[in-house]
Amino acid sequence: MKKVDGFLDAGHKVKITAFFRGRELAHKDLGFKIAEKVITNFGDSVVVDQAPQLAGKQLSFVVRASPTRHKERKEPPATVASSEKAVTTDKPGRVTVE
Repeated sequence: MKKVDGFLDAGHKVKITAFFRGRELAHKDLGFKIAEKVITNFGDSVVVDQAPQLAGKQLSFVVRASPTRHKERKEPPATVASSEKAVTTDKPGRVTVE
């Protein structure tokens, strides 16, 4: 889920697909439960663009980041006070803290 988080933070849509093999097709309901669990784990930070649907042996759905997710994830830039230590570079690859 870390990869999904990364793509959503970047503003991309994410398509999540589950493949059923052999007798797994007899338990399609478990696939839908897993899809709903994934959606509820993300909570209000995602919007479902395409509801979970079964197409042959694949269960897929598409999510994107909600507008509130972008507001929550943005952090204010760090400010540096003038009384803090000064950092200088006297040689390439060498940093001095004063």
